[in-house]
Amino acid sequence: MTYRSLLVHLDQDGRADARVAYAIAVANRLGCHVVGAAPTGTVPLPAEVSLGAAASLADYAEAAWTALHHRGEAARARFDAACQRAGLRSCESLSERADKAQSLVRLSHCSDLVVLSQPDPRDAEFAVMRTLVGDVMLQSARPTLFLPYAGQFDSVAARTLVAWDDSREAARAISDALPLLRIAEQVRIVTWNESFVEDDGPWSERQESLKRWLGWQGVTAEARLKSTETDVAEAMLSEAADFGASLLVMGAYGHARWTERVLGGTTRRILESMTVPVLMSH
Repeated sequence: MTYRSLLVHLDQDGRADARVAYAIAVANRLGCHVVGAAPTGTVPLPAEVSLGAAASLADYAEAAWTALHHRGEAARARFDAACQRAGLRSCESLSERADKAQSLVRLSHCSDLVVLSQPDPRDAEFAVMRTLVGDVMLQSARPTLFLPYAGQFDSVAARTLVAWDDSREAARAISDALPLLRIAEQVRIVTWNESFVEDDGPWSERQESLKRWLGWQGVTAEARLKSTETDVAEAMLSEAADFGASLLVMGAYGHARWTERVLGGTTRRILESMTVPVLMSH
């Protein structure tokens, strides 16, 4: 398994250039195609409009669509220029008039990995981006790699930390991360005992089984069992700092409740507080 195509979200937000640079670095390292997607988003309109206001509302909608289109085209131009400067051999950019999350989810199904950014609380569109992140992560069939809104991340997965609780989500995440794990200089698997069940069997044996499977995939890893009296998300980030991790791999937890996407506690806290790039699979 390898990545043949990456999808990166294009926009005019403060982390757009860093997000594109990271996607290009991954593509250059793995030799894959990069698709830059700049969906316009939608123009919110009132449900009911009086006859007198219809004409002005139509003018407003057309002007708003035009502004969104120009914003997307500007993001595409920056992406194309970045790819050309980096000498990326295989890339393309596109824009479509569509809801951003729905567009990214649909496009992700023809890619191997989606690259997004952690929403910045200082951004005027923070609430919108937080919803987009949750929707894409929980609806897409592909793994999502999130780049923190703060910090410089020049290394691609050199030291990778894997959070392992033997769940379906964790198993999918580590499988989805294999192309990055194979190029890592060091891989560390950590299980925290907050998730232990007293009679659930010896965790060391289960970690050894995972290490053997990774060995068959061309990945050498070390494994550790740790106890924590703090929140697991906090323990993950502390371990990432101590290890000097350049990537965290973990399962993403959440579910759909009517039209709302509800993230699990650890997943939500990592998305809020991440300090290194994080690859999540749901």
